[in-house]
Amino acid sequence: MSIRKLLLAPLVAIANAAIAAGAFAQTSNWPTRAVTIVIPSPPGSSTDLMARIIAERLPAALAQPVIVDNKPGAATNIGHAIVAHKPADGYSILLTQNTLAMIGNFYKKLDYDPVADFATVSMVGTAPLLLVVNSASPVKSLKEFVDYARANPNRATYATAGVGSPHHLAVVLLGTMTGIEMTHVPYKGSAAATQAILANEITLAVAAVTAAAPFIKQDKLRALGVIESKRSSLLPDVPTVDETLPGVVLDVWLGVLVPAGTPRPIIERLSIEINKIIRDPQARPRLLAAGIEPAGTTPERFSEVFKADVAKFAKLVKAANIQPE
Repeated sequence: MSIRKLLLAPLVAIANAAIAAGAFAQTSNWPTRAVTIVIPSPPGSSTDLMARIIAERLPAALAQPVIVDNKPGAATNIGHAIVAHKPADGYSILLTQNTLAMIGNFYKKLDYDPVADFATVSMVGTAPLLLVVNSASPVKSLKEFVDYARANPNRATYATAGVGSPHHLAVVLLGTMTGIEMTHVPYKGSAAATQAILANEITLAVAAVTAAAPFIKQDKLRALGVIESKRSSLLPDVPTVDETLPGVVLDVWLGVLVPAGTPRPIIERLSIEINKIIRDPQARPRLLAAGIEPAGTTPERFSEVFKADVAKFAKLVKAANIQPE
């Protein structure tokens, strides 16, 4: 070792010790004030419900208030960007859907990086989507809809929760697998898309089970299929799209993330405490009643799912020849 390195070694050791001490102090005292869960969707969504269940119980574990802050708009980009630009100190949490893994394919420029600006905490659940038509529609089945759309290119309109949402990608996948061409009509959230199909303003809507199930039971909407790998417990008689069109599957997850650089001990504590809430037998019936299948994973497992989705959706968008805005 050179003399210069020998002289610098103690200084480097002192600096590293100071950094470690600072990080320990930051994480051992955390939290000392309220923690905010940011939701990039409006109240009433499945993501919002999940956040409120977590916010009800997390304060007991953290000994600090937990606030839910809805920041909808710009196809979830507003809420995502808010958390991406927050300090990595554990006080700002993002609860979103796999929109975050899709959104980069639909915009030429975002003021945040969907992958690099976040660290995964836990995949907390899955929420199936439905293809629905108005009950007055002559279309009685998914096969009939595909036949109609194939015979009338771009005449069929479909409503989704926004550009780059799981709802949007679900129909992109349907179009890619069947060759049908439809006209996209994006709305601000699943509830708004559901209202559009109730008013018979569009041909087809992609809606969350929570938003559509009551209207299906009232015979105001007709379900054509669940876009997931298994049937919904809320609508067990509704087949999956995959049962009619093998390969048309898009599982929607709900996940908790924090700004990249958040200290590992904070991430691990959040993951442990949130997973306890999600797996609590008292929370499970509320989640299932809202069409959410509880999960709860390690940060590492959620990271694997997230990165796999980023690659899968990039490939799908490219195959569909969708150009970013």
